Amino acid sequence: MSQATAPATSPSSPAPPAAPKDGRTSERSLARRLAARPEIGALIAAIAVYVFFFAVASPFREAGSLANVLYESSVMGIMALPVALLMIGGEFDLSAGVAVTTSALTASMWSFQLSMNVWTGVIVALVVSLAIGAFNGYLLVRTGLPSFLITLGSFLILQGANLAITKIFTGNVATDSISDMDGFDQAKKVFASEISIGGVDVKITVFYWLVFAAAATWLLLRTKFGNWIFATGGSKESARAVGVPVTFTKIALFMGVGAGAWFVGMHILFSFNTVQSGEGVGNEFLYIIAAVIGGCLLTGGYGSAIGPVIGAFIFGMVSQGIVYANWNPDWFKAFLGVMLLLAALVNLWVRRQATRR
Repeated sequence: MSQATAPATSPSSPAPPAAPKDGRTSERSLARRLAARPEIGALIAAIAVYVFFFAVASPFREAGSLANVLYESSVMGIMALPVALLMIGGEFDLSAGVAVTTSALTASMWSFQLSMNVWTGVIVALVVSLAIGAFNGYLLVRTGLPSFLITLGSFLILQGANLAITKIFTGNVATDSISDMDGFDQAKKVFASEISIGGVDVKITVFYWLVFAAAATWLLLRTKFGNWIFATGGSKESARAVGVPVTFTKIALFMGVGAGAWFVGMHILFSFNTVQSGEGVGNEFLYIIAAVIGGCLLTGGYGSAIGPVIGAFIFGMVSQGIVYANWNPDWFKAFLGVMLLLAALVNLWVRRQATRR
């Protein structure tokens, strides 16, 4: 009887040593990736501000109050979006606040003084707003002067022209009411109507704001032009070296600010039927603050479109929350200053997280 022998087996070859981990290619954790998002600091701040006013101001908890907060946020946020894109592209526009008033004044006086359909004034105002943006951008790329100086000059020109031209044509510092002119009702529905949701009237600007934010996000993250914006803001010399049309990009971004100013100007005009020529001064800083709170760097090349949306929402919550809490509204600007400083520190930390290996 033969004994079965176990089959001979060859000794197993040693497993190859694990490849050393390369810190440059290792995947970061989800928490690290979230922390590196430019808008994460603003999101945390927005949650904290909302919880705070929800706790200290009982009117803040009502649905109608939220509608008011969203309205304040939307008017600020619609302008904060193109301003943020411009900042990502490495530039500023200090004329953005008075450009809103210029747009509204142009549409109002063109329609009233010439007795034309208000839609004619709306179209002329759009052309003027885009022309102002194109002028700022063209002068920037042709002269090489800082956008701070160029748009500061535009700010002063528009501020003086708004007041002087309004006085020439109306004899007053405000335009005449256009509420009884042809096309007013249709234009009001487009730019300043309300939509009822669950018995609460929500301004149409809130929905425009969200649509514009989605479009800006798609533009930044899914289009070639979005890549051009980041590249131009990071280093325009390097961007030119790889074929990015820096001149076109910068002029287009300034014209985008002009388009935003036109839209907000039309909303103001058709909400109040008349326009004060001195309005808008100082709002340019609020747009920039909303963008900075939302994660845009002052040095350009970094930011998102969602960030300024959150920044504008913080603005709306603070401006309305102080009223609902029955506090002295003089504290509003102080609160914004604190938020700006905190946002700058958070953005610095987020930027370091994004560049850590």
